[in-house]
Amino acid sequence: MSIFDLGARLLRRLPAETAHNATLRLAGAMTPLLPTPGPADPRLGVRAFGLDFPNPIGLAAGFDKNAQVPDAMARFGFGFVECGTVTPRPQTGNPRPRLFRLSEDRAVINRMGFNNGGMALAARNLKARKGRGIVGINIGANKDSADRIADYALCFGELAGLADYVTVNVSSPNTPGLRGLQGKDELTRLLGTLVEARAKTVHRPILLKIAPDLDESALDEIADVVRASGIEGLIVSNTTIARPALRSANAGETGGLSGEPLLAPSTQVLAEMHKRLNGTVTLVGVGGIARGEDVYAKIRAGASLVQLYTALAYDGPGLVARIQRELLACLARDGLTNVTEAVGKGN
Repeated sequence: MSIFDLGARLLRRLPAETAHNATLRLAGAMTPLLPTPGPADPRLGVRAFGLDFPNPIGLAAGFDKNAQVPDAMARFGFGFVECGTVTPRPQTGNPRPRLFRLSEDRAVINRMGFNNGGMALAARNLKARKGRGIVGINIGANKDSADRIADYALCFGELAGLADYVTVNVSSPNTPGLRGLQGKDELTRLLGTLVEARAKTVHRPILLKIAPDLDESALDEIADVVRASGIEGLIVSNTTIARPALRSANAGETGGLSGEPLLAPSTQVLAEMHKRLNGTVTLVGVGGIARGEDVYAKIRAGASLVQLYTALAYDGPGLVARIQRELLACLARDGLTNVTEAVGKGN
């Protein structure tokens, strides 16, 4: 066990949000001391969005809301790091407590509410980066905004040039009304506004992050809008408001559920979107990943890249290297020479 994994165990004795904030401070302070990852295994390399990802395992948005430590997290072996969600103005989020461990279920419920320091702070932090790893920025709208689509456009204009790609988060369950932007008309207007803004400023790949709690009709509509929009990627999925059978004392808390219970339903939605989009955009699979087999299942369902977050809180940063080894074993077992050969093979 590394000193970092031991530290993760100690942090789990603290309240969840306190532990998270302490982790960010420690990662920031220790960045110069962290070893640079060795050469990437070429079997795990992925070319997507015009970028060369050293491996397909990314850190999902929510961990580093203000883009404080993307370089530190890249040194733990992540192939890319997504920061955010960032809103135009600073936002305190929902009242505490708002982050709950469900240890018996290896899950988390959060109702953070887009707490972040605003786009100006994120911009300063991104400009101060010294590393060269792939970093995305996840953007959202302020809770009290009179024009949420304008908020997304403001964030895009401020932050797109400082990141490698931009994710449009319309699927958090913790901002009232936000998921309404997944409807056909609103989503068409939102993505059209951002694609138009991109044409006038800086070209960066645009990804859309959707919820797992969508029916067949909604998935059809989103697929139609995405195909017509000109964006490059779809992230499947955000946290869920559903409550499968859970054992933990915190199971009744409101908010978005992430972790192991989300693996199967999010992978099913991923497979459904792969069938609908048929390679027209790049898919990123998120939800419940804790093992190499989980990553492999997402890739076989249609994802070219994946992201995780919740399992990191339980297993510590050594998780990333372990998942890479397990993923390589999956490829070897099935006689594949690289990870891209597995994309969509389970559908």
